[in-house]
Amino acid sequence: MITSTTEQITGHVITEHLGTVIGNTIRARHLGKDIMAGFRSIVGGEVKEYTGMMAESREQALMRMKEQAEELGADAVVGIRFQTSMILQGTAELLVYGTAVKIGIK
Repeated sequence: MITSTTEQITGHVITEHLGTVIGNTIRARHLGKDIMAGFRSIVGGEVKEYTGMMAESREQALMRMKEQAEELGADAVVGIRFQTSMILQGTAELLVYGTAVKIGIK
């Protein structure tokens, strides 16, 4: 499955638009990670506990979007965008969306 943040894929032509596909995940903070993050906020530096959690969330949301595109018979997803939002205090949603398409070689 080809994925792209652009509207076109170099060397390919879009032959059919299949519709919008999405993937998301909602994550809650973890008390142990919050304690470590609190220490890091005092001394400075990257909050690796949350960086890892966000990377995992991003991959899970992308996987879910690709699965939805495959169900539609897509070859690729173009125009991919990411969005985050707070759901409840201590929880965040990571949403990824794009357009599922069929492609051919130019």
